[in-house]
Parts: sequence; structure tokens; C-alpha cells
Amino acid sequence: MSKYALSGVMAVFLLAGCAGSSTPDEAPPPPSMSQDDACGAKALNDYVGQRADGETVGQLETDSAVERVRVIRPGQAVTMDYRADRLNVKLDDEDTIVELTCG
Repeated sequence: MSKYALSGVMAVFLLAGCAGSSTPDEAPPPPSMSQDDACGAKALNDYVGQRADGETVGQLETDSAVERVRVIRPGQAVTMDYRADRLNVKLDDEDTIVELTCG
């Protein structure tokens, strides 16, 4: 193998190593749920224990500063994507609010 061919192969490997590095223009990874209360769930803890009827959920939507409110019932399938601008309203079997979280 000539020295020019070897240099070309080395250059390819060096450039490949740079391809995976992040740049300042890339979005940072989403924060973990324990780090952030971006949706203001903690301020809404007075709703825990209340029945999640249409009026209560509507008031949560008004009182929260988020664009999305997701009601989650026991055993319900939900997406695992983290959205800081979404309030999760977790219910028990009797539609009582048991937890409010961001995500």
C-alpha cells in the first residue's frame, strides 16, 4: 500500500470520529423528569385527591401554563417521549387524581 493510500485511509477514520460529536447548534437531550418542573406540576398539587371530571381537568388546563394536559388512567398505554410543556394527570381506578407530573 502506498503512503498516499495509507494517508487517505487514516483521514477517513479521523473524519469518521468527528462525525459523532455534537455542535452548539444541536438541541440538547431532554431533561430527566426529576430535574425539571417546567410544566408547573408542583404548584398544582392541590388538585391531587380531587375527582378528574371535565370541570376539574378544564380548570387544570386553565391554571397550568402548558399547552398540553394528558390524562392517564391505570393501565393506559402512553408514549414515552418527554415534553416539558405537557402536564400529566395520573388517575386511579375511580378517576381520582393521584399525581401530577411534567412530561
